Amino acid sequence: MTTDTAPFPTLSPQGRIFLTAERFGVVATVGSDGSPHQAVVWYLLEGDEIVVNSAVGRLWPADLVRDPRLILTVPDGYRFVELSGSVTVVEDQVTAQADIAEMARRYHADEPGEAERLIRDRFTRQRRITFRLRPTRIREDL
Repeated sequence: MTTDTAPFPTLSPQGRIFLTAERFGVVATVGSDGSPHQAVVWYLLEGDEIVVNSAVGRLWPADLVRDPRLILTVPDGYRFVELSGSVTVVEDQVTAQADIAEMARRYHADEPGEAERLIRDRFTRQRRITFRLRPTRIREDL
C-alpha cells in the first residue's frame, strides 16, 4: 500500500505496530558524487516522525547534512515499511545523546546493563548527530 496524500501521509495502524517492533532500518542517502549509499541503523518512531542517530564522521550522516533526502526501509523478509522525505538535522549534543541512549535501551531491552555500558563507554565519548524524518511518502507491504 502506498500513501501519497500531501503534505504528510500517516502510517496505517499495522505499519505503526510493525515499526514499533524491534527491527533494524536501512537508510539510503545520496553520496557527494551522486551515487546511492545504504547503511543499517537503529531508529525510533516518535509520533509521526522517525528518528535516526549516528556518530559524526560516518559517510551516511555526512551525506544527509549535505543533502537531506532520505529513504528509510524497515524490512522483515518480504514485508516492509518504507518512509521517505527530507530530514531535519539536530546537532545539539544533549538531544543527540538522549536519542542514542533511548535507542540503546530499546535495542538492548533484554540486556539493560549492556545498554548502559554502551551509553557510558561508547556513545557519550562520541560527537553524535540526530536526524528527524517526517515522511512525505510512505510505502507499506505488510
